[in-house]
Amino acid sequence: MEKNIYWHLPGFCFFRSLNLITIDLMKEFPEKFREGYRVGSVYGTFPGAVWNGGRAVFGLVPKHDIKNTLKLYNTEGIPVRFTWTNSLLEEKHLHDTYCNLIMQLADNGVNQVLVNTQILENYIRSKYPAFPLISSTTRRITELTALKAELEKDYRLVVLDYDLNHSETILDELRPYAGRLEILINEVCYPGCPKRKEHYAHQSRMQLEYDVRATFPCPNNSTPRSFAECMTRPAFISNGQIGDYIGRGYVNFKIAGRGMPVDYVKDSYLYFLVRDEHREFIRKKIDGILQQVQQAKRTKI
Repeated sequence: MEKNIYWHLPGFCFFRSLNLITIDLMKEFPEKFREGYRVGSVYGTFPGAVWNGGRAVFGLVPKHDIKNTLKLYNTEGIPVRFTWTNSLLEEKHLHDTYCNLIMQLADNGVNQVLVNTQILENYIRSKYPAFPLISSTTRRITELTALKAELEKDYRLVVLDYDLNHSETILDELRPYAGRLEILINEVCYPGCPKRKEHYAHQSRMQLEYDVRATFPCPNNSTPRSFAECMTRPAFISNGQIGDYIGRGYVNFKIAGRGMPVDYVKDSYLYFLVRDEHREFIRKKIDGILQQVQQAKRTKI
């Protein structure tokens, strides 16, 4: 019996065209994609939402466009997962009109929320109880006992801290929970980075204050942002290694890409989702359709 493997894709808004094209191609050419692979969710935020964390995203999306984006994914049976992981939220932020509008429009029992603060988690459980909650990797839970305690709570999934991606001890100990763990497989940050939690807080403050120009002294800032470079990072999990995770019962994998160039995300999809021998065929299909989309936008303008 075929085991379904679920992939969680980034940037449901910013990479909307790429995501929807990929989803359509997986339906049209299933034989060219890896067996049993499914899109489990698309994660991210609508620009300008102060609850957003992980990566600051600025702007504003009209109500009509929010509804349309949700519909495009939900009609495919794919949940939209909000990255409500701003680590600096206070009581006053819970009543933000824009964030609550997004939640009201998405409140259909399909869409999901990533959380990392108790104050927002409590608010969502009370006001929007139909949303499944996922415990975010931004919580930075790296100790085994704490991880098991997190998995005992009623989260749909818990996203593993990617410092632990290759910890044989942790992966074996967590096998009884494997179906409820999600593994982030292509993060560009180095394991053990001492500035990671501080960086998350910086991004949260940027989002709250709409501080577009704020900078952070990240040691990775000078590193080229390419998928080929990401493959050299210690936390990266290759296609050759994924089978070991699946064999242990891990079936949820998250592709990083928020804040990255579209080519990085596209190359990630091609590498992880597509069979090696069909990669160029799917690449040409994606590029051709993206060109058509861009041309249609220019014509409309």
